[in-house]
Amino acid sequence: MKAYTDEHAVAGVDAKHPAIEVWPNQYPRYEITIEVPEYTSVCPKTGLPDFGKITIQYMPDQWCVELKSFKEYLLSYRNLGIFYENAVNKILRDFSAACKPEWVEVLGEFTSRGGISTSVRAQYMGRSTRHAARSRK
Repeated sequence: MKAYTDEHAVAGVDAKHPAIEVWPNQYPRYEITIEVPEYTSVCPKTGLPDFGKITIQYMPDQWCVELKSFKEYLLSYRNLGIFYENAVNKILRDFSAACKPEWVEVLGEFTSRGGISTSVRAQYMGRSTRHAARSRK
């Protein structure tokens, strides 16, 4: 099997996906959890399917994510060659850009392959959350 290349490392990172739509939030200071138990993508090196569960926890600021558009966004990963780590960070980046939450955490728990299980966690703190954290210091 050939060695990993720079192309493998960046595969899927700049892929285009359907827009994540949002709607105006009506209440302050509460958390939302979204669970996606059937996430799929493809390993960019082997071409084999990857399966996992994606969990997103966030505190909305002005916008909440519209779930049907988010489902369509995630379905676009189905045939995309992308490493777990890149997928979780890309989901975080795209989700944060769409709804600009107070904070968000994306957890990817991927199905065991060859006896090794992988979990990837990425976090984002919005501008007001970073400001509040600095003010408490």
